[in-house]
Amino acid sequence: MVHLSSFLGAIGKQTHEFFAQIARLSELIRSFLYWGFLAPIEGKKSLRRELFAKQLVFIGNESLFIVCLVSASVGAVLALQAAYQLRQFGALLYTGSLVSVSMTRELGPVITAIVIAGRVGASITAELGTMKVQEEIDALITMGIPAAPFLVVPRIFGLVVMLPCLTILSYAVGMIGGYLVGVVGLHINSDLYLHGNFSALVPKDMWTGLAKSFVFSLIIGVIACYEGLSVKGGADGVGRATTQSVVLSIISIIVADGIFTAIFYYVFP
Repeated sequence: MVHLSSFLGAIGKQTHEFFAQIARLSELIRSFLYWGFLAPIEGKKSLRRELFAKQLVFIGNESLFIVCLVSASVGAVLALQAAYQLRQFGALLYTGSLVSVSMTRELGPVITAIVIAGRVGASITAELGTMKVQEEIDALITMGIPAAPFLVVPRIFGLVVMLPCLTILSYAVGMIGGYLVGVVGLHINSDLYLHGNFSALVPKDMWTGLAKSFVFSLIIGVIACYEGLSVKGGADGVGRATTQSVVLSIISIIVADGIFTAIFYYVFP
């Protein structure tokens, strides 16, 4: 009986914590929607331009190198792997088509989002978590200053603006990586490679990838801010929250990618 009581108590505790997390997440999303969209209509100053500009530089400009490096490597490896199979069917010229479609529809948005989740999402969580531990956020609330316009809105809006831009860059750099491998390594004629690369692309390939990147930016921003604002304890709590933020962001990105890929396949064939 004692073991059954402890077991039921543990289940009740976990259930209570789960719904408490849902409530805190809902409150964060509500605050973001209000201060991001409704407050400006009501004449309230919500988005601090200097904070927003700082996030744009941090998310975009300082992520250029790693996004380019990863995208070029992915494009090059994809070209090599595609050529390995296509050569057996005498279809080596279609290497460029495979690289371009794969980068725009799938790999560009997903790889860029994972890189940004590991770099920017972790940084946001650690920064907000440190402020939480040092009671800086509690001080703002005590003075009657809402934390969302200063801490949440600039970061999420920065991700929403810069992640699609970085995704477009990933498209281009990934195709360049595939082009270099195809022309230099596989000895495909440059004109033929470029013709195959761009003839296979349609507008749907571009906008589906950008739509995914927009959703991924919201996922990264909300999870990073939530984990940072939910930190408990000292430095250990910040470390746990940062790790959990990256893990949850990557899992959510992959799951969302699968859902949206299915939607685009069946609803927008």
